[in-house]
Amino acid sequence: MRVVSLVPSLTEAVARTVPGALVGATDWCTHPAGLDVVRVGGTKNPKTDRILSLAPDLVIANEEENRAPDLDALRAGGVEVLVTEVRTVPQAFTELDRTLTACGAPSRPRWLDEAEAAWADPPVPERRATAVVPVWRRPWMVLGRDTFAGDVLARLGVDHLYAAHAERYPRIPVDALRAARPDVVVLPDEPYRFTADDGPEAFPGLPCALVDGRCLTWYGPSLAEAPRALAAALRAAHR
Repeated sequence: MRVVSLVPSLTEAVARTVPGALVGATDWCTHPAGLDVVRVGGTKNPKTDRILSLAPDLVIANEEENRAPDLDALRAGGVEVLVTEVRTVPQAFTELDRTLTACGAPSRPRWLDEAEAAWADPPVPERRATAVVPVWRRPWMVLGRDTFAGDVLARLGVDHLYAAHAERYPRIPVDALRAARPDVVVLPDEPYRFTADDGPEAFPGLPCALVDGRCLTWYGPSLAEAPRALAAALRAAHR
């Protein structure tokens, strides 16, 4: 089985579960460290000719991260494309199982069982909190409706204030974000790399939780550690 992955979290899942299956991955596929495969460009601008030259049996993609025209071009080149849809934690487990099976996994990996167990009883605070969750600045963009990261936070007792917005990643002026007066501002380190010196200063007087973007937005082996790591970061914001 020769697999090209266009989704960083799926790259990590396949590399860990079916060693040797991956022959190509995007420039953004950073896990596992030291992954030695052909790089095929970005998630939004993959080099389809390079992918086709690798003669993959399967390309794995995601309906949010990858563009339909690129996937259509791969299909036109005779390649099978598996497209995942992940907008909730339970969906992540289902799609990971489906993807790994398609990539030749002989059995369900232990890390997937551990991740599912971790999310069966996640750490939840006594009182639910409200949040805004920027994912970009210049312009400011936040989590909106129907997102995987939003479902992750909801399962940890955090309700983000734009969950009912018409858009999935709306652009909201920062003064409007401040005026919403959330209990906490959740600042991940991807896709925009928020840091202690880049992000919290825009929200004076509001607790800010700097969180691992991989734990918040990736669906793969990081799911096992995500509940504990995110809960700890959220608690730290209120100290």
